[in-house]
Amino acid sequence: MNSIDNVQRPLMFMGCTSDAGKSLVCALMCRYLANQGFTVAPFKAQNMSNNAAVTPEGGEIGRAQYLQAIAAKQPACADMNPVLLKPHSEKGAQVVVNGKVSHELHAKDWHQRKAVLWPAVTQSLAQLKKRFPLLVIEGAGSPAEVNLRKSDIVNMEVALHTDASVYLIADIDRGGAYAHLLGTWMCLSQAEQAKVKGFVLNKFRGEQALLEEANIWLEQKTGIPIVAVIPWTAHQLPEEDNFFHRSSWQAQRINIALIVYPYASNLDEFDPLIYQAGVNVVPLREAQDLTQFDAIILPGTKHVEASRRFLAETGLESSIVAAAKDGVRITGICGGLQILGMRNEDPEGIEGHSFAGLGLLALATEYGREKLTQQRLLSWRGELLRCYEIHHGQTRCLEPIDSFVEEGLGWQQANIQACYLHDLFTNQSFCQDWLEGLGWQGQCQDWHQQTNDELDRVSRLLALPLQQIAEHARLRPAPL
Repeated sequence: MNSIDNVQRPLMFMGCTSDAGKSLVCALMCRYLANQGFTVAPFKAQNMSNNAAVTPEGGEIGRAQYLQAIAAKQPACADMNPVLLKPHSEKGAQVVVNGKVSHELHAKDWHQRKAVLWPAVTQSLAQLKKRFPLLVIEGAGSPAEVNLRKSDIVNMEVALHTDASVYLIADIDRGGAYAHLLGTWMCLSQAEQAKVKGFVLNKFRGEQALLEEANIWLEQKTGIPIVAVIPWTAHQLPEEDNFFHRSSWQAQRINIALIVYPYASNLDEFDPLIYQAGVNVVPLREAQDLTQFDAIILPGTKHVEASRRFLAETGLESSIVAAAKDGVRITGICGGLQILGMRNEDPEGIEGHSFAGLGLLALATEYGREKLTQQRLLSWRGELLRCYEIHHGQTRCLEPIDSFVEEGLGWQQANIQACYLHDLFTNQSFCQDWLEGLGWQGQCQDWHQQTNDELDRVSRLLALPLQQIAEHARLRPAPL
């Protein structure tokens, strides 16, 4: 029997709030179902995030959906996240549709976009349904945001279109979970309420028996049961858009300053450093003495000019330049590379206007409307590196400079190095070499394998609540 013959009602997770845990629950459910023999794929109609990944075909999607594809044991594709909004100001965001930037939609009013975006959503859903009998769908924010109802293309509009079984998640760790669940349900229309099949309490700490009376109370009010309680669980999987790691300089460790300027992007690519024994990554948003650090990383950014301006306004510019003169290693990734250069030319106003870099690398970048997004497999010191590019702008040398990692994509002058390649540190050989150059003594693991192993470990650890949701949704694995 072909797997598509076992088509089932989609499983959809929505949250009472942002950061209720939807993305991680979807990833773990994808891995749990895949390990149970289901052929499953993730889907999120619209994501707002500066954490983006590149599919094998060169499309741009949210990192959360990329992780969910790995969890489902399927190649990522643009249909899994047909609309991606990448904020670059308080009121503006770049619009990516079907994996590519849409300059036309950027100029349209928010509520006018639905007429264009909804067909893209339904087309992607149709394409996925041809290939996968089961979809695990993620909502965005909260379906109770009534001010966004008429422009909704990601929450209840998708649930109604796909006839999905909706499970509403509340983060009980932050408090007010029962009020969140009840209030969110009450904000829905009658037809929307009928799509909600169960409630899920996430990040619970304590004895579940203490919840019994409250669970009964909520079901009496709504007719909807608490289907599963997911305990708070430590893990090393990427967190979408939230950089939870908090630290300060520590003695007897390799200390790395990570500059978290506005619109910093893809910070989870530094997880292999953050979770490494003997390594201490310190996120910084204000000036301090950086000469005590072993290395400084300038990550990618969705708005290079705004991030560069932030460095000047906070005094971090002077701190970085002083550390560079003191011999501290400075590594720039993508937008961080452009910031480290001499000048950034912007004839088409992609960044707003031209601006000077920090002047630590003899490079000049010119921005154009075309955005480069592609996966890369590179040979480096006898090893293969899996990376990707995702950037506006072409960079040229203003004087002869040594290459860093890949000629034409990375450059190095003394202790200053920068590269357009994302995900370098997820490659075991590069991460090992980079840390050893700082004096670190240890052994890096294959981060790609470690991510897969972590998905298996956490999904096994949470097998009971995941099973409870799957059984409540009456999911049936395809016959062998």
